[in-house]
Order: sequence, then structure tokens, then C-alpha cells
Amino acid sequence: MTKPPLTLYLAAPRGFCAGVDRAIKIVEAALGKWGAPVYVRHEIVHNKFVVDRLRDMGAVFVEDLDDCPPDRPVIFSAHGVPKAVPAEAERRAMVYVDATCPLVSKVHLEAQRHHENGKQMVMIGHRAHPETIGTMGQLPEGEVLLIETADEVAGLEVRDPDQLAYITQTTLSIDDTVGVVAALKARFPNIEGPHKEDICYATTNRQGAVKTVAPRVQALLVVGAPNSSNSRRLVEVAANAGCDYAQLVQRAADIDWRALEGVSAIGLTAGASAPDVLIEEVVQAFRDRFDLSVEEVVTADETIEFRLPRIVRELA
Repeated sequence: MTKPPLTLYLAAPRGFCAGVDRAIKIVEAALGKWGAPVYVRHEIVHNKFVVDRLRDMGAVFVEDLDDCPPDRPVIFSAHGVPKAVPAEAERRAMVYVDATCPLVSKVHLEAQRHHENGKQMVMIGHRAHPETIGTMGQLPEGEVLLIETADEVAGLEVRDPDQLAYITQTTLSIDDTVGVVAALKARFPNIEGPHKEDICYATTNRQGAVKTVAPRVQALLVVGAPNSSNSRRLVEVAANAGCDYAQLVQRAADIDWRALEGVSAIGLTAGASAPDVLIEEVVQAFRDRFDLSVEEVVTADETIEFRLPRIVRELA
């Protein structure tokens, strides 16, 4: 039986970013240094495949420091944690490794600097997301006001409208965030922003690649986890860029083939915490069903690497 033709446009950059790669390597290095088990507070990154692989190697994932025995190392996830968490680990004399992405740590430092200068913070981010919780937890309660949308700016109750600064979650939609920032500046003309935008290079690059691919295709799939903020934003970006069908899939088994009937051009990308093996799995699933042509659409070249913390680089 003849396979129908299909062109697959593979967005690049896609998949792992430097912060995710570093966090995973930290867990692997910790297991190599201290042996199993090594405890990880929260999912090290938001991807079930990655978490399951590390669990099979001996990592134990927990949600609270109380679930970690005091005599085993604990790793804090790439999303960052409130200041109280490492402080409590030190109080208990625990060995801990902070795998917070350096670009998230940069936002933490910005918040601290503004606080020291007497400013109240406004954070643009998603409620209950670990990164937002971690960033807000860098300052005393009440010093960081959280908003998600431009509509929420009107309801902000601030201490002093002339002593404000804003920061953002690193994985937001660039286009949506521009609107929220504009609303903040319209209401608070003296609000201070970051010297360089907080949305990270990987989020920016992946969204840019999707915007380039979306007009060429009838459907676009994003490989990523449902709790991955940057992956979900890619779906939204594709839809806003005119793609008729944009969906998030964790694995090839999640693809709704009936929804793709009659499609002759499809886009494929992956969130920053999705490994290459899952992207290749999806490509192979298309190859099995279609006479497939693959075209990579490259919009940026990523060369950033982050060093591992000294504590896991040093031999036991």
C-alpha cells in the first residue's frame, strides 16, 4: 500500500536547553559521587520520561524536604526553590545541591537587588508554578505581587506606585508578556524593569522557530509534558501564528492520527525539557505512516553551556 506524502518541518532550536541539560547532569553526577539513593525535591525538570530514567538510576523524587533522610544528598530542581528551603537544609546539616537554572537564579538576584533598594516587586508568572513559587520565596511575604494577565494590573494594590519593579517567569509567552508589561508601564510610569528581559534565550528561540514554521503547515505538534510551562506556551504560539491544529504530545503514542488525516505539511518542535529520543520517536512514527520528507527550519544557533556546581564536580 502506497503511503501518502507528508512534509515534516522540524523547528530548530527545539528540545533540551542548557539549564535542563545541566540539571539532569547534576543528578547523574550526584549518583556517581554518592551512589543511590539521591533525593530530588520536586521533578528535576518537567518531563516524565526524564524523571523515570533518573528514578531507575536511583533518584528519589519528593515534594518536601521532610521526606528526605538527613544522611542522604538532596537536589533542588531546575525551577528554583524559596530561600527557606536551603536554609532549612543547612539547619539540618544536610548535603544539598542547587540545580536551579542560572537564568532563574539571575531573576532571583534581580528581585533581591530591587528589594534592597526599597522597591516592591511585581512578578508576571503562572500561579502555583514551581518557578514562580521559588522566585516569590526569595523575598519576605508581601514584597512580591503576582499577576498573570494584563487585566490583573488594574487590581494591583501597591505600597508606593513610584517604588516598583517587575520581573517575569522565564518561560512565558513573549507576545503575552509584552502586553502585561505595557499595562504595568501605563499604570505605573516609574516602574523599573530588568536590564535584560527575564524570559530566557531558550524560550525566546523556541517560540521564534515555531512562529517561522507555523505559516507553512496545517498542523504542529509540540513534544513536551502537560506540566511544562514552556511546552504549553509553544502550543499557544503556534495557534496564534495561524496554525489550524496545534497539540501537545508526550510520546508518539499520544498522537491523534485521525485529526491529521489529509494533512500534507506538519510542524514539529519540543519543549526545553523534552529529550531528543522522544522527538526521534515521533519522527519515526510519521515515517512509518507516511512517505516522509523532513526539512529542518533553523532560526537560531544555541551554544550556551552551564558548568555543574563544584560540589558534584569534586570527587568523593
